[in-house]
Amino acid sequence: MTHEHLYKIALTMIPNIGPILAKNLLAYCGSPEEVFKQKKAALAKVPGIGPSRAADVLNADVLQKAEDEIKFADKYNIQVLYFMDESYPSRLKHFDYSPLILYYRGDLSCLNNNRTVGIVGTRKPSELAKNFTQKITEDLVPYSPVIISGLAYGVDGIAHKEAVKNNLPTIGVMGNSHDFIYPSEHKDIASKMLNCGGLLTEFPSKTKPDRANFPMRNRIIAALSDAIIIVESNVTGGSIITAEFANEYNKDVFAVPGRIDDEKSKGCNALIKKNKAHLIESVDDLAYITRWEKVDQIKPKQASMFLELSEDEYRVLNIIKEKKEIAIDELVHQIDMSISLVASILLHLEFQSLISTLPGKRYRII
Repeated sequence: MTHEHLYKIALTMIPNIGPILAKNLLAYCGSPEEVFKQKKAALAKVPGIGPSRAADVLNADVLQKAEDEIKFADKYNIQVLYFMDESYPSRLKHFDYSPLILYYRGDLSCLNNNRTVGIVGTRKPSELAKNFTQKITEDLVPYSPVIISGLAYGVDGIAHKEAVKNNLPTIGVMGNSHDFIYPSEHKDIASKMLNCGGLLTEFPSKTKPDRANFPMRNRIIAALSDAIIIVESNVTGGSIITAEFANEYNKDVFAVPGRIDDEKSKGCNALIKKNKAHLIESVDDLAYITRWEKVDQIKPKQASMFLELSEDEYRVLNIIKEKKEIAIDELVHQIDMSISLVASILLHLEFQSLISTLPGKRYRII
């Protein structure tokens, strides 16, 4: 691992400096290494820092900890993803809070798959919820998504196991570091996931699965998922936190309805009642809302449509292909067309099943 990784990791270990303040420091200082070379007066002028946090930066004894983290990552084949790296998950990059560093084990290509579905729910699911989780995961196979969940007991674990069983890549987002598998009963499935997906965390080594870490974990599940399915949850479950994050990020949220007197279904029913989730009974409901087609239906259509594009449409498509993912404002600036013309072209390309829409008016090639 490079010398530059040392300062990137060290920056995440400074007390009282979260992702937003760390990015402010980077914007003013230019690089992680330069942050540690600044004088207190210069650091104090950075928005949100001030004298107290400037002292935290200068007094932080974190370089040795960062060096130990690099050794740990090398030993266990953990990939360190910096938020400006191309390999960093594109769905997470444009959020202010996105972690500067992610620690990942597994197949890196899965992090930027064309389609992702989060499946979460209670840790003590009913038989109906277990059966639904198994069936919806199996029925998603023709759409070829990556299944995202939290490796927890119950719905999460079932979704991961069913994904592996059906050869769907699946990523477990953890509320702890890679030296723990929590719960320990999921060590076997976690091992299998490394060959068909992976394990992701923002936490450095020796971080235990403390309660405070799980809302942070849930926000990453929400950000990484194009669509989120809440299978079963009471009104205060962690799945509801994930759904709230997903709504904030303009993701498609789905909830499985249940009996009105069932405590385990009250969270899902509330999401539906408050228009915070689409009601889902089968994978057809998800495909209808997301406008996904089965993979074997997309390819022939794409091949025929490429021949029918105008010169401007080719230009837009090539830029999206080059960037992998782009916001409409950036696209308008780069291509020098009116926003109304670009919007019209994007709509036509989407109808042709050549591109897909992401939250925040962002687009990517299918």
